[in-house]
Amino acid sequence: MAEKYGLTTQEAEKARQEYGYNETPKIQKSFISLILKRLIGPIPYVIELALVIELILGNYIQVAFIFALLLFSAIDGAIQENRASESIGELDTKLIAYASVLRDGKWQKLSSRELVPSDLIHLSVGSVIPADCKVVKGAILVNQSVVTGETKAVTKAEDDELYSGSTVIEGTADVLVEKTGVHSSLGKTTELVRTNEAPGRLENLLFTVVKYLAYLDVVLAVILTIAALFRHTPFLSLLPFLVILFVATIPISMPSSFAVANSLEAGNLSKKGILVGGLTGIQEAGSMNVLLMDKTGTITKNEPQVSQIISLNGVDETKLFEYALATVKPSSVSPLDLAILQKAKLDNVTATGVKEQVSFDPKMKGARAILDNGDEIFLGSPATSDLENTVKSKVDELSQQGLQVMVLTINQNAIGLLTFRDQIKEDMPETIAALKKQGITILMLTGDTAPTAKAIAQKVGLNDQIGSVDQALSDPMSFGGFANVYPEDKFKIVKSLQDKGYVVGMTGDGINDAPALKKADVGIAIDTATDISKLAARIILTEPSLKGIIELVNAGHRVYQRMMTWLITKLARTAQLALLLSIGYLFTNFFPISLNIIVFIVIFNDCVTLTLGTDRVKINHLPEAWNLRNLTRISAIYTIGWLILGFLMLWYSVSFTSFTHAQISGLLFVYLIYSAMGMILSTRTRDHFWSIKTSKSVGIVIFINLVLSSLISILWLHTAVLNVLMVFLICFVMFFLLDLIKVSYYKQGR
Repeated sequence: MAEKYGLTTQEAEKARQEYGYNETPKIQKSFISLILKRLIGPIPYVIELALVIELILGNYIQVAFIFALLLFSAIDGAIQENRASESIGELDTKLIAYASVLRDGKWQKLSSRELVPSDLIHLSVGSVIPADCKVVKGAILVNQSVVTGETKAVTKAEDDELYSGSTVIEGTADVLVEKTGVHSSLGKTTELVRTNEAPGRLENLLFTVVKYLAYLDVVLAVILTIAALFRHTPFLSLLPFLVILFVATIPISMPSSFAVANSLEAGNLSKKGILVGGLTGIQEAGSMNVLLMDKTGTITKNEPQVSQIISLNGVDETKLFEYALATVKPSSVSPLDLAILQKAKLDNVTATGVKEQVSFDPKMKGARAILDNGDEIFLGSPATSDLENTVKSKVDELSQQGLQVMVLTINQNAIGLLTFRDQIKEDMPETIAALKKQGITILMLTGDTAPTAKAIAQKVGLNDQIGSVDQALSDPMSFGGFANVYPEDKFKIVKSLQDKGYVVGMTGDGINDAPALKKADVGIAIDTATDISKLAARIILTEPSLKGIIELVNAGHRVYQRMMTWLITKLARTAQLALLLSIGYLFTNFFPISLNIIVFIVIFNDCVTLTLGTDRVKINHLPEAWNLRNLTRISAIYTIGWLILGFLMLWYSVSFTSFTHAQISGLLFVYLIYSAMGMILSTRTRDHFWSIKTSKSVGIVIFINLVLSSLISILWLHTAVLNVLMVFLICFVMFFLLDLIKVSYYKQGR
């Protein structure tokens, strides 16, 4: 193979000058297209319908305000998407896929970007095919749905074509690169940015809140319509109010608020070597209460060395090692294979008389070789072999020392044991202890035996009760880890925990971790992960240390707190405004607040919520729970408190003053802005509002809103300065009182 195929460094460089690097230019969306995208969808359609109705009714001032609101949200959303893309775009520049390439007559691990036509590369289970290729030796089962759309795997043998971006499910093959970069069928080595990512718990909860607010609007609209019929009020005079009511309820700034909160954290994480491939992974991390850790490569360094060669029937140790070496392909990048190759090089041992090889397969937990004389050699996990009791005892004894034990068989008869020693990552005990303090249960998964798993668990500070796969599915929280876990078992364990109501994180690096990483709420691929594992994960660590997970969890807590502020205030402010306007109209027979002013209220409130993603927060170091019932309760405290004050102000203004409708509207306008700003300042922490300062941008926008609303009330609506000042003082007292009630509520809930 080496004589017929493969390039020299000089030949590869010449080909690169002709064909370029194996990459494609990043597709950039125009800013205009990003804006137009935000004018399509359920939320924009409601606003656009309101716009048309107001235009038909001839309310041109409101048309201008609503159009400005819609356009502002679309432009801001486009800006935030660009920022989010830049954060996620770190994956394109920092995340490198590698391939096993035959260069200068020897197999090398090179960046897939370096590949050129006529390169010979080796593919094994889990490889992402980095270019269009042709099989020259071997056979593999390939999933090429990313290119063809066909989910059924297909077998590829000699002379068959392979598409860039497909993944190898089974088998190994040497393949010849034919087309790279822009000339390939897919044009990318890996595609890690999930543009159609499913919504997380936060989005689902927010849309549920919006749905209930819409129900409230519908109920109020029906009540007002019935009242109008009894009063013989023309429906057309009521229609503008109903339109504005729905405009005030629709969270047009919600997508932008998401983008700000998540992309800000994604950018910060990127600077710390934590790449985000799915923004929902950040917010889910704050709720994560179970973290599954694959032992090999995650808890340990995955740099094993051959420790012992033990004969079981008198066969010479050198001969045993030759048999073991026969199962290893020179092109293999498997850590255990590399350990064997390293020892073979040091001891100057070569394998001869090998007729056929089947590289290590995670499904059969071993590798096979057929010798020229017909003997079948197998090197694999003890769990796959039928061993005598004395051999089992020896395996257990070695495993209890933390060694990984592989059984060597010839024609299905055990003839020896190979042990491998892998080092635990230095900071793992500290990292695990820190995650446990945050209320996260750590469960270790390994294909090794239970004694090996127990020895590792004791060293890193985990519960050393090691269970089976069946116990992982039935009673997972009673154990610290699970042994003899097959690839398909990891997926089942993740799903079982999710079905039990846990928010599940999964860390891993190997081919066999990919399905579980994809299924987990927070899939985390470590720095040494295979291409397919990185493809499956939402989070990729680029540093060997797993302390990045702690940073990720803290980022999730920050997103949670910022979005909780958004949620609570959105619930309370919308209910407050809708009920004040509707009930006020029923009892006074006029709109307590000018419809034009309501649009100002919406704009002022949205300006603050858009900056909440930058706010300083005091995080809770326990898994967060997105609980709509608790959310509704705390929102109700603010809604009821502020509504009582609002109704009292309206009743007093109508019954005991000679204020005009414009002046009443001015008083209620500043009351609504003051109360909204107060709610934001109060809900951003579970402690007293003064316990943590706002970010600069949040503080500035709140200050501007207070000043502008006061000036509009005084100069446009002709409200007396003294009255505006009085409303401010009354609102401050209510704000202080509700903050005390909030702190008391949270303390009772602890």
